Amino acid sequence: MIDTTILPLFFVTTIFLAISPGPDLVLISTYSTTRGFKAGVMVSLGIFIAGLIQTLLVAFGLGKLMQAMPPLVLVIKIVGAIYLSWLGINLLRGWLKNKGDVSASQTIQSLGNRELVYRGLLNNIMNPKALLFFSMFLPQFTHSDGALTSQILILGIILSSIVLCINTIFSVSFSKLGSLLGRNFSLNRHIDGVLGVVFLGLAARLATSK
Repeated sequence: MIDTTILPLFFVTTIFLAISPGPDLVLISTYSTTRGFKAGVMVSLGIFIAGLIQTLLVAFGLGKLMQAMPPLVLVIKIVGAIYLSWLGINLLRGWLKNKGDVSASQTIQSLGNRELVYRGLLNNIMNPKALLFFSMFLPQFTHSDGALTSQILILGIILSSIVLCINTIFSVSFSKLGSLLGRNFSLNRHIDGVLGVVFLGLAARLATSK
């Protein structure tokens, strides 16, 4: 079992990490603002699933393997950057093709829940820095008296759950902001253009990160 005396520090640290700006927050804020609360929650759920997967990978040693094999990190970065670029280009193409056509924009806007979850999951899990963070952060809150694997699994689930709650709050806040902007600035016409730029920005950030 985990050492319960370290949980307050773990909770506080996790909350500060969850509210710090990063690629996940950019994605949640953009989808919540442009497509509403439900879209933001679906993206947040994808990020939550990615966190659980990363916890499993760290618990069974992949984090240490990535630290020992930098080429593996590079491959994951390249694949992730290509995927995000592909999404961004397709969204920009759709926006340019249907710019100003409100009915077309509303059709494009109806993205399935599963695809939104996938986008949140892949945006997070294809960033090797996230897995490396898990592999360095979680072990700091373990102790030698218990099984390391079970401690990391419990801590990772707690971390991912806290992040999901905070991301849901962000989704509510940004969806309300999006409703206000949509009424005042006809944001619906430019949803895909905004998302396309965001995905290309995320791809560039991932490709150039060290």
